[in-house]
Amino acid sequence: MEASVARTVARDRRPPPADALGASRYVNLWSEPEAIGTRRVRAFVLILRTRGCYWADVKGCSMCGYAKDTLGRSATPAELAHQLNAALARYRDEPYVKLYTSGSFLDDREVDAESRRAIVAAFAGRAERLLFETLPEFATPATLAPLISAFPGTLEVAEGLESTQEYVLRRLINKGANPVDYFEAADRIREAGASPKGYLLLKPPYLTEREAVADVVRSVEVAAPRFDTLSVNPVHIQNGTTVEWLYRRGRYRPPWLWSLNDAMIQGAARRGRARLVTFPTAGGLPRGPHNCGECDARVLAALESASLDQTFDELANLACPCRTTWATTSALEPAGVVA
Repeated sequence: MEASVARTVARDRRPPPADALGASRYVNLWSEPEAIGTRRVRAFVLILRTRGCYWADVKGCSMCGYAKDTLGRSATPAELAHQLNAALARYRDEPYVKLYTSGSFLDDREVDAESRRAIVAAFAGRAERLLFETLPEFATPATLAPLISAFPGTLEVAEGLESTQEYVLRRLINKGANPVDYFEAADRIREAGASPKGYLLLKPPYLTEREAVADVVRSVEVAAPRFDTLSVNPVHIQNGTTVEWLYRRGRYRPPWLWSLNDAMIQGAARRGRARLVTFPTAGGLPRGPHNCGECDARVLAALESASLDQTFDELANLACPCRTTWATTSALEPAGVVA
């Protein structure tokens, strides 16, 4: 994409600064299926409204539009406390809690240190496992230690690794870190006593279906020794992103669910001891990963079941006429970028 268009996309990402009323409201919350070990459980998912990821102001990732859900400024401790208390009124002691900030929970500009500790401590003794996300530079002993002390269960710290290829990270996704940064942060997370989780992106812009699958499979194999869990996240079209710019001009299609299915089958054989999961956003919709429309719900259900139970054999038995279309077209695509 032309540099001028990239600058326009970055400038339009963030909303204007919110007033006090807007800052008192979290973005969203819901409950969803998850697993702790071999046990299926419910997860409580909360998105807090903060200033969001600083990288969105610097350059921004090509597929990420989460800055649209931010305050447009830093949240005060009182505003964060108000959001938390409103969310806790709807918390039903789900054993798994996921906290998101549209950025890095460990970044003081998004959530100050005392608020971080208070938020985590609010779920102590009620949840068994608590997840939050961060960029690698913020995962340090100093930021992690108070949270581990405040929460007696398992803290899961997720990083958006996306790919283990620096070319894909830097040129296609516009990440500000390289794979080594994410690996070293994962080591620090584990050494601190928390559980590292890595996100892998299926089909960044400018990759074909075939290249995208190869990139994920390679990344699973390389990253598995450093992470306890790897989550394969197929791209969905978010507003105000480079990916949307391409999509609206007919130059990008969200990945086929068959590509995700294939990546999971191949990745399962290369994951070592790491859990391998996928819970696609906007699955089956035009702006999300999808097949022909007839088989989407069935394939998504199989992918969820495989992720929860860590049994992947049934994925190879899924069938639909559109799978032949996907296989034929994918075989004709080049595989030079990640071969």
